Amino acid sequence: MKHRLICSLLATCAASLPIFSQEALKSTEEEYYDYLSLQGLAKRPTLGYRTLSDNEWILTDEAKTADENVWKNNSLGSKWTVYEPAQKTDNFFTRGIDQSIKVKAYGPEWYNSYNTAAPYGQNDGALWQGKGYNTSFTAGARLEAYGLEVTFKPQLSFSQNREFDYIIDNRMQSSVYSDKADTYGYLWGVIDAPQRFGDKTFFTYDWGDTEIRYTWHNLTTGVGTQTIWLGPAWLNPLLHSNNAPSYPKFDIGLRKTPVHLPWLGWYVGDVEGRMWIGYLTESDYFDNSEDNNHNRINGFYFSYTPFFLPNFSLGITKVCLSKWNSFEFKYLNPFYDSNSGIGEKIGEDQKMSFYADLIVPKGGIEIYGEIGLDDYLQGGWIEGLSRYPFDTLIWTLGIKKSVNISSKYNIYGEIILELSDMEQGRNKVSDNASYSFNSHYQITQGYTNQGQYIGTYLANGGNSQTLIFNLYYPKGLLTLTVRRGNPDDTYSYINLGNDNQTYKGYLLTGLSNTLFITKNFSFDTGVIYQKLFNSMYFVDNGINVSGTKTLQNFIITLGAKYNF
Repeated sequence: MKHRLICSLLATCAASLPIFSQEALKSTEEEYYDYLSLQGLAKRPTLGYRTLSDNEWILTDEAKTADENVWKNNSLGSKWTVYEPAQKTDNFFTRGIDQSIKVKAYGPEWYNSYNTAAPYGQNDGALWQGKGYNTSFTAGARLEAYGLEVTFKPQLSFSQNREFDYIIDNRMQSSVYSDKADTYGYLWGVIDAPQRFGDKTFFTYDWGDTEIRYTWHNLTTGVGTQTIWLGPAWLNPLLHSNNAPSYPKFDIGLRKTPVHLPWLGWYVGDVEGRMWIGYLTESDYFDNSEDNNHNRINGFYFSYTPFFLPNFSLGITKVCLSKWNSFEFKYLNPFYDSNSGIGEKIGEDQKMSFYADLIVPKGGIEIYGEIGLDDYLQGGWIEGLSRYPFDTLIWTLGIKKSVNISSKYNIYGEIILELSDMEQGRNKVSDNASYSFNSHYQITQGYTNQGQYIGTYLANGGNSQTLIFNLYYPKGLLTLTVRRGNPDDTYSYINLGNDNQTYKGYLLTGLSNTLFITKNFSFDTGVIYQKLFNSMYFVDNGINVSGTKTLQNFIITLGAKYNF
């Protein structure tokens, strides 16, 4: 009997049709579906709030045979129905849940990189890609049953963390730092963002995209550590990305939902909203106090797509950092915008961003933008925006375009251009204020978790311009990357006299390839050349390192993944 039951179950799995399902943030699969959405061949599962659980892509009927869907014969991972009741229960409650049982496997996926001269890496979860060899491994599974969603997908990583030259600015060290931070900490100001994570190799275990969730209709609540990606940015979202290690959080809200007016039945658009509370942790390279190791992040997000413009969405996010051991209900109010916390246990830091995103499927074009503000505006919103709207403003702007390279050989392209500027306003430079979007005098760890930035790493005072060209062909993807940037102009503005000689910059070019060896197994390779100009700045005062230093950094990447 047991043998017949197992055989029947396997036969059900084999016979069921695969369903395109939840994809990890910044994965090859997610970015491929995003490319298809430019042409209207894939339906975006979210408006602007993405986690693995929310990220369920659905292909249109046209996509299943379209030439532009060049990977239709490759396996990108599927969710399988292992049980479907012969007759579903029909009542008010059960109509809001899927009464079947589904499973999905993730990976295994293995990533490797080697940096020859300096750390380099972004949007890689808990992995710290320092100088030398770095690697991460992830695998997992997901179960869905009667509204319950259980995901287990941790990340194990290793960093060789070899020695390299970095800046120690004795003028900027603060009494909040421990001896470790005086050695490895950020070069100025007060923030938990080590330049190097100690002087030894280390392993990191992170719970990654692990979560338990329950959803009825589109009302959803969950607890776990799944990373959030907020807004439409491809590389540099302002308030949340998967750049840092994951953190425990509870959330509740509404997934992307069409809204119809009661009784009239008129469709007025799609909405999406979420509130979450998270538990942040400082790194081992900050202060010696055991009383302030954890902060709380309260987040509020809402977005809307109007009925008359179905491929356009507007969104707003507000977050508040506060001390974990000083819970106050005012932080659960999304309209609370003060910055009046006093003392070590009552500190608070408010941030907000607005985004707009437009897709034109007929042209294969997407245009998006996001602006962010820190704390509150002097004199209130109307006066503050009228007098000086750039006080704490940072922004990201991007455009994507699909390109038909050769229909005959089934080769298609995608061009991505993204510009980001996170430098502080001119008024703060003139005041010689040590300010950056990520740092804050009351939340001394800044906008970080375990020593890495929660949003974009540029928000401590940098800018970047990135150009990507993706070439999709039936067996893989070839990507050309060109990027230039200044990782920390704000430091130069404030501390080094705003001299042109002091600017720190880099130019990066790279080529990578994803190749499907079989329809299930893919292999990734990449070579990146990064030239860092003035990597130690130009400081001739006897306190800091004197002279400039140009580094030639080569980044070699290898990866492998199996999709069931």
